Amino acid sequence: MSSVEASDDHPTTARPGVRGGPPACPAGHELLAGRTAVITAAAGTGIGGATARRFLEEGARVVLGDSHARRLRVCVATLSDEFGGRQVAGLPCDVTDEAQVGALFDLAEERHGRLDVVVNNAGLGGTAELVEMTDEQWDKVLDTTLTGTFRCTRAALRRLRASGTGGVVVNNASVLGWRAQRGQAHYAAAKAGVMALTRCAAVEAAEHGVRVNAVAPSLALHPHLAKVTTPGLLAGLTALEVSGRHAEPWEIANVIVFLASGYSSYMTGETVSVSSQRA
Repeated sequence: MSSVEASDDHPTTARPGVRGGPPACPAGHELLAGRTAVITAAAGTGIGGATARRFLEEGARVVLGDSHARRLRVCVATLSDEFGGRQVAGLPCDVTDEAQVGALFDLAEERHGRLDVVVNNAGLGGTAELVEMTDEQWDKVLDTTLTGTFRCTRAALRRLRASGTGGVVVNNASVLGWRAQRGQAHYAAAKAGVMALTRCAAVEAAEHGVRVNAVAPSLALHPHLAKVTTPGLLAGLTALEVSGRHAEPWEIANVIVFLASGYSSYMTGETVSVSSQRA
């Protein structure tokens, strides 16, 4: 597969500014200047896409992976126009396919000669009562959300250990790794597994100067999530937030920036909850 090039299919990039909503996203401060980052599931309007933008605003070079090739083309084109084509590259990547995962990491090293940060954002949800859940539903969520994170973490650590220059891995978990929600047994189990994987990987990576941490968001709303979730469920989840609102994806991305930067230099094996839930 070839890397994704810019196209003329550009989406608009709205920024938060609703009265009573979140504050404006702060400007960058070069926290990731000169670093090369791989970010999976980065072509949409959610946490991955917001993380790609925030990394660029902080001076990083990004190599984006996503299983949706057209959306990835659009994302790369849009960010290349804004930040410069040298700063952004992309390659279609399904994290359930080991060869595609390897190709994504190879592209980062071929293009920039190094790898510094990996953000494992790819995950898959769904709703099904446990007694009605099929093996196929269970396997699909676990393969993408947990085993996909494992594949990408393994690929990252192999390269970061070989480089001898250290690095950072940030995994996207969920508060459901700690908490319970009806119909989410497969997703909750996968995210709890991501937390455990993060802890164990951090222990193995520490001697090589590599830190491994995770974020655990509660509810970060974006258009795609709104399409696949019922309004009633979203309203119920929002009601659990003491702030009275859901998070914006960039608010999660800001914590990922922190974990990827030198400001978190003593942290490894940790999962940071990014939520305002009452319970």
